[in-house]
Amino acid sequence: MRKALDFLTQLAKNNNKPWFDEHKDDYKSAKATLDALALDFMHGVEEFDPRVSGLGIKDITYRIYRDLRFSHDKSPYKTWYGAYVCPKGKKSGMAGYYIHFEPAANTYFICGGLYNPTKEVLKSVREGIMLEGDSFAEALSQCEDFSLPWNEALKRIPAGYDENDAHSELYRLRSYTLIKPMKKADVLKKDFLQKALADLRRTYEFNEILNKCFDYAMENPS
Repeated sequence: MRKALDFLTQLAKNNNKPWFDEHKDDYKSAKATLDALALDFMHGVEEFDPRVSGLGIKDITYRIYRDLRFSHDKSPYKTWYGAYVCPKGKKSGMAGYYIHFEPAANTYFICGGLYNPTKEVLKSVREGIMLEGDSFAEALSQCEDFSLPWNEALKRIPAGYDENDAHSELYRLRSYTLIKPMKKADVLKKDFLQKALADLRRTYEFNEILNKCFDYAMENPS
């Protein structure tokens, strides 16, 4: 694992095709290590969330090659590794479970929830909070060592929602993700995955509520 993270660190310092081509074997070795961890992660999630069954490695991981078409940053390669396990795969738009390693930025975290939902799904989630806010609060209470992305939230309660509702602050969120930062030392421990899965298991009820909201939005398009 350490060698895989070291490769990503070196790639961040040498983010160009000649260097990458020269170190292609190192990349393949790092990818094999990280993909094996991602598959173990997926199988671990399957034990407590049956919705995610039937996925393959391409359904949960991301290509290292960046899409440069609309980016001012022309660095050709991603310098992070992530695995996102959710029903129907990473492109489904559903809530799930994520691990992220970005050693050059010293950024490591695990995450459960729904990132950047469509406006239809976001509306459905907010309506779910309006109708069953106590269920959301109960699910969140099981994850008090995780944080919600308040730094990206709206400054005010969005139009159409009552600021006097018991859980009205949740309406301000744009993404409903529960994030728990990690340290590199945590990631390198032998029991990292076991502990990460134990933590993410506590986000299951939150994800299940979010995915019911997702299902409702898909079944009742506006």
